[in-house]
Amino acid sequence: MVLQLMSGLIDERLKERKLGKHTNADVLDSLLNISPEEIDKNHIERLFLDLFVAGTDTTSNTLEWAMAELLKNPHTLEKAQEELEQVIGRGKLIDEADVANYLYFRCIVKETFRIRPQAPFLVRHKAVEDVEFCGYIIPKDSLVLVNVWAIGRDSSLWEDPLDFKSERFWDSEISVRGQDFELIPFGAGRRICPELPLAIRMIPVALGSLLNTFNWKLPSGIAPKDLDMEENFGITLAKAQPLLVLPIPL
Repeated sequence: MVLQLMSGLIDERLKERKLGKHTNADVLDSLLNISPEEIDKNHIERLFLDLFVAGTDTTSNTLEWAMAELLKNPHTLEKAQEELEQVIGRGKLIDEADVANYLYFRCIVKETFRIRPQAPFLVRHKAVEDVEFCGYIIPKDSLVLVNVWAIGRDSSLWEDPLDFKSERFWDSEISVRGQDFELIPFGAGRRICPELPLAIRMIPVALGSLLNTFNWKLPSGIAPKDLDMEENFGITLAKAQPLLVLPIPL
């Protein structure tokens, strides 16, 4: 089904290009500009399928972790909902264009990226030549894994690193776009995660809409401090026990 969707989008773009009606350049255009002998439609379909699957899984996991952290820290949840109410009004869905106005809410998203990075070791890299780094020799052809999970919990970089504190980003210019190496949930440089633009747009919109259109509570008998936050390590960082939470209509 997904491959059929991708195929339809590619066919639509090919038709637009043939009729001269398409002027915007994007990733699909760049791929279609490559000779079919090097990369054909079948390759493009499966490349987009990989991107779609990777972006869907990591985005949904991040939303689940953000909701779990907020429910475990009710004061943070209350402050987030108060800000949303002041800026847009309770009960309304969040628009992407308005995300920049939610300063505290953006701090919550950054803090989620810090403490629950979706790719704990990023995507593995390979050294193309011998490299000396911080006094260590990395031999050519070595596989390199960057432990961003540990970086986000390093007490020399973060105060109280195991605590979920959105306020730490209130007056901070630290970005998740790869320029600040203490916070690189998407990696950095030329191999930065191609899903970054999707994540930084979709996660605030989806999370903000959930918080602003419902009140939330844990099932009876579970106190916030007792919420299971155990992690299940893999290619992505998921909750060992899926979050169970009750939406309360406004």
